[in-house]
Amino acid sequence: MWRIYGFYESQTQGTYIGCQKVLQKVTEIGFESLLELQKKSWAKIWEMSDITIEGDVKAQQGIRFNIFHLNQTYLGKDSRLNIGPKGFTGEKYGGSTYWDTEAYCIPFYMATKNKKVARNLLTYRYNHLEKAIENAQKLGFVNGAALYPMVTMNGEECHNEWEITFEEIHRNGAIAFAIYNYYRFTSDYTYIPEMGLEVLIGIARFWHQRATFSTQKNKYVILGVTGPNEYENNVNNNFYTNYIAKWCINYTIQELQKVKDGYPDDYHRIIGVTKLTEKETEAWAKVAKKMYFPFDEKLGIYLQQDGFLDKELIPVKELNQKERPINQRWSWDRILRSPYIKQADTLQGFYFFEDHFTTEELEKHFDFYEPFTVHESSLSPCVHSIQAAKLNRMEQAYAFYLRTSRLDLDDYNKEVKEGLHITSMAGTWMSIVEGFGGMRILDDKLSFSPRIPKQWKSYSFKVNFRNRILKVKVTENETTFDLEGTDEMSIRVNGKRVVLTAGQKTYSLVN
Repeated sequence: MWRIYGFYESQTQGTYIGCQKVLQKVTEIGFESLLELQKKSWAKIWEMSDITIEGDVKAQQGIRFNIFHLNQTYLGKDSRLNIGPKGFTGEKYGGSTYWDTEAYCIPFYMATKNKKVARNLLTYRYNHLEKAIENAQKLGFVNGAALYPMVTMNGEECHNEWEITFEEIHRNGAIAFAIYNYYRFTSDYTYIPEMGLEVLIGIARFWHQRATFSTQKNKYVILGVTGPNEYENNVNNNFYTNYIAKWCINYTIQELQKVKDGYPDDYHRIIGVTKLTEKETEAWAKVAKKMYFPFDEKLGIYLQQDGFLDKELIPVKELNQKERPINQRWSWDRILRSPYIKQADTLQGFYFFEDHFTTEELEKHFDFYEPFTVHESSLSPCVHSIQAAKLNRMEQAYAFYLRTSRLDLDDYNKEVKEGLHITSMAGTWMSIVEGFGGMRILDDKLSFSPRIPKQWKSYSFKVNFRNRILKVKVTENETTFDLEGTDEMSIRVNGKRVVLTAGQKTYSLVN
């Protein structure tokens, strides 16, 4: 795909012919006109996606650096394309697609673009469903079970480390969650009967077959996996993996019924293609109902996996700083036996499914797991920043925000030479909008619980929620909502209903 200042030409027409056509177009327009077009195009992008921060130059520079690269990397015009963790800034990871797209990037593109952009990312996965089924078949799964690759460009698995390729199967759950998240935010249900339900069926079939019934526990277990924390491999009953597997099955069953009731033609087409039977879905439901989750009664927490408490539980703060980062100082054997967590794992489940748990439960799990987290994944600080803000721990949330927003600018990991961390940049956006802004979707409406770091005088952002543009500005004393268009919009602010009128600023006290 050729891209020069917004002009596109498909490679299927031939590289030479494509280049000639694009060069002819840009030559006819001329440099000055192209420069003006570029300025106008970027001005339009910044008008919607910019986040302004008053009073903190480092924080402002960080988020704008991130937003620029997100827009430079992906425009959403072609469903054959996706987002590489390094974008176009380095050759590491080869430009392949990871679960980062579904877990971290889709929220940014849904809220700052139109729904077509996020839908194209979901279409990308639907177009690779056949390859995902083939991928599962190679591991012995049958009947249309689908395992999406950990790393891919064309739907085939491009990764060759067994503990990742065959065991980090939670990526299937992130793809299903993105389908749910897309509908929740855009209210566009058409993707599910047209494409998404077939993806969900393939994923549910995989989880059903991947689970094993334990006669000892009288529960279904999932053995031999790697969770989001890649500093542990081949563990049994990773909480996050088991939880998202159960959720995927229940969500698929729910959507099957919705499509059956509301889109009967699509439903019959899908049943014809997948050969799905009621007996099969009953077997799925049995697995979901009896899924096992490791839990410690004394601590009152879900364990990251079986045996986590057998580790030598030395907090990160007690490590010799000369041994950090451990991924550059320790042997892999030592890392795998340690309690140290590369990125949110159990807490990733609490991030995705926040409404399944109380704030008190989040706090208890955050207090247990964060002290063992080394944050040596670029995807780690953003989730922890959001959750620290949820717990009103603003100094901690702010520190995590700076870590994620300036990761590349300050080269925290001493690896910028390999390329920038594009997908975690979307997490930086989430840290402000979902973290400090407290944006959620509750009862089918936007909800905000705004907070502001003491280092800032104000911050503002825009979101496109179901084709309605809302600007939010937060100061120490108040939050301002400015709705574009002509329709009213009902939201919740700190739990209270607020009706916004287009063209009229609405004020609400913070906290």
